[in-house]
Amino acid sequence: MRLPLVILLAVILSTCSAFSPALPNSLDSPEALARAVLQAVERQDVDALSRLALNEQEFREQVWPDLPASRPERNLPFSYVWGDLRQKSETQLKQMLAEYGGKKFELVSIRFRGDATTYASYRVHRESELMVKDPEGRERQVRLFGSVLEKNRRYKVFSYVNND
Repeated sequence: MRLPLVILLAVILSTCSAFSPALPNSLDSPEALARAVLQAVERQDVDALSRLALNEQEFREQVWPDLPASRPERNLPFSYVWGDLRQKSETQLKQMLAEYGGKKFELVSIRFRGDATTYASYRVHRESELMVKDPEGRERQVRLFGSVLEKNRRYKVFSYVNND
């Protein structure tokens, strides 16, 4: 009687570890993510914009292991890759806020002009482009962030680097 219970417990535990928890501050659709970014841009809320993007721990634990750059033969240390991404993302975020901060936009649609790449546990959608409407009703395209990470059907800004 005990052996079947032990086997059942082992099976249950092994399937639970295959699923990682949802990324904090991730949203249930690209549209919801885009709206959250637009609201934070209007408020010029750098902290909210930072929370909507991957942080170092999330990148290290949930993204880095599946990236080709993480392979030992590539000889690219995590600290270099993360440092480069973080620096470029922060620079682009400042530029984006200088141009769009304080402005109110309504999301019309989001699309990804680049290819999506599927990795073992997530997908990256590249070259995001938002169609927005300003308070006067004029529509325009804006690029506020670059890539979006999709993991477990949740979405988070990969980075604010938008010149991919």
